[in-house]
Amino acid sequence: MRNSALQERRNRQILADLVRTYIETGEPVSSRAISKRFEETLSTATIRNVMADLEDGGYLYQPHTSAGRVPTAAAYRFFAQEIASQATISVVDREWIQREMGGATSAAEITERAGHVLAEVSNGLGIIVSPPLGKTVLEHARMWLLPDGRVVVVLISPGGNTRDKILRPARPFTQAELDTTADFLNRHYSGWTLEAIRSDLLQKLANERERYEGIVQSALTLCDPAVLGDESALHVHVEGAAQIIGAAEFANQTQLRELMTAIEEKHRLVTVLNACIETPEPVHVQIGVKEISEAGENLALISAAYTRNDLVQGSLGVLGPTRMHYERAMTAVAYVAQLFSEALSKI
Repeated sequence: MRNSALQERRNRQILADLVRTYIETGEPVSSRAISKRFEETLSTATIRNVMADLEDGGYLYQPHTSAGRVPTAAAYRFFAQEIASQATISVVDREWIQREMGGATSAAEITERAGHVLAEVSNGLGIIVSPPLGKTVLEHARMWLLPDGRVVVVLISPGGNTRDKILRPARPFTQAELDTTADFLNRHYSGWTLEAIRSDLLQKLANERERYEGIVQSALTLCDPAVLGDESALHVHVEGAAQIIGAAEFANQTQLRELMTAIEEKHRLVTVLNACIETPEPVHVQIGVKEISEAGENLALISAAYTRNDLVQGSLGVLGPTRMHYERAMTAVAYVAQLFSEALSKI
């Protein structure tokens, strides 16, 4: 249900115009500035009264008594929701993104180009999170026995992406057993995700234990996402950190240091971006991202899931100051996710 300050269409338009003006100028917005761009003829006194109501409703605040108003996080949320169904990508951005991402021949190259585009449109970070290990599609598996009994498991995905992990299994393996297990996985499960492989192996074990017990138990031990999973090994591509450093919102050096530490650690970015996969919206907007750091209250995250052959793989998005061009960022994130998905499916 809308706050009472937004019940009237006029109030909603004034708020949208104020947010848009503040994004463009970075300066507190006066009633006179709104009257110049408002489609109806309204006196500055009427606009001031509406702005006072919006301030009481928590959408605006006044930095100084004589200054204009500045949007709050609630105002940015309203603005993002209002434009979500109307915004369309500009022809210039569409053609530029096509040029930037066209011709990439590997997953690594596609990822690098997408990160660059996302950073450019947001004046912030462009982030691409690789799929969680359980969502990784297996093309080929290799396994080697180390002299001390540990096992190296290498999983190769379409496009040449590799995930590797050194395991110390509960029981000793021979190289012959590892070769047999890898051959079994490659013959029966190429093109499957690890989650799907594990589910099918468990079903085989339940239905035909005598036939499958040895090989399936080995495969479950050596190819279990829960065992192979390692947060520090998650692939996160980040571009544009220098633009965050230069943003006026982060003049406070302590907050900036906390934010840069969070960006370097990356696992917090993974947690926040992957949450967008669970949301029903094609493009998810979060105003204020305190999960990253205290400085996150001045950030906005715009994210979308990407797919490979119609299966959700991971997420990508932009993380930038709340004063960003939302129409451009939201439409660009949606279009990059579309092209990224199409490119991955062709590899």
